[in-house]
Amino acid sequence: MKSKDELIDDLLTLAFAEDVGDGDHTTLSTIPADEIGRQQLIVKEEGILAGVEIARKVFEKFDPSLKMTVMINDGTHVKPGDIAFVVEGPVRSLLQTERIMLNIMQRMSGIATMTDRYQQRLEGLKTKVLDTRKTTPGMRILEKEAVRIGGGSNHRIGLFDMILIKDNHVDFAGGIPQAVAAAKKYCKETGRDLKIEVEVRNTDEINQALEAGVDRIMLDNFTPERTREAVELINGRTEIESSGGITLDTLRAYGECGVDFISVGALTHSVKGLDMSFKAC
Repeated sequence: MKSKDELIDDLLTLAFAEDVGDGDHTTLSTIPADEIGRQQLIVKEEGILAGVEIARKVFEKFDPSLKMTVMINDGTHVKPGDIAFVVEGPVRSLLQTERIMLNIMQRMSGIATMTDRYQQRLEGLKTKVLDTRKTTPGMRILEKEAVRIGGGSNHRIGLFDMILIKDNHVDFAGGIPQAVAAAKKYCKETGRDLKIEVEVRNTDEINQALEAGVDRIMLDNFTPERTREAVELINGRTEIESSGGITLDTLRAYGECGVDFISVGALTHSVKGLDMSFKAC
């Protein structure tokens, strides 16, 4: 399995391949090879900055001679007019890395900003906001990093680092007891130490999951009233996650029920990028 750094490097390789191809012919034809310049990243919208360290990887991968000076670090609350960093080096390299860097920075900062907004709604509660697998193909590692920068928590990264038994798994396996037993047997036989979470739809399934001995129960599409009842029933015997159609407006009501986590697909699947630009200085 590839490491985080390897996945990011693969992503950047693909990004350069689809954008630069065999060369930025506009830049190559208009800018002398020895021209040196400076550009700065200007924030144009209030939010949480994310992606600075990934931007550094973009510049280093394309042209190690580019020198980046950071003024504002990841996770910082920014406002219009703030200068996040300055990059100096060959103008050709600055122009060819500009759009890839901005695409990453804008999306990551948008996700971090959205996550911060959700987590702020839970201020004073133990509940943490979780991301999901509803991410842009190929960009998951960056999008989940942005959630973390924004103050949220990462759920599983993919299908490989946790067992999450959802309704379809339960139905195909013949029930929660059978599915959990099979998962535990699989982990033992393959030498894997994976947490087991089960999605439940009603009180009967909650009791089945508790009896089977799972690490976390996901309450799927429960109302706040039903969630409160479920939390009382579970009574601290396992972690509890709320999921399914929870919005910024309803988030606090679920958190006040006493759940440990609330998973929100909107953190990554429909977020607006934070506005910023990369200009000569």
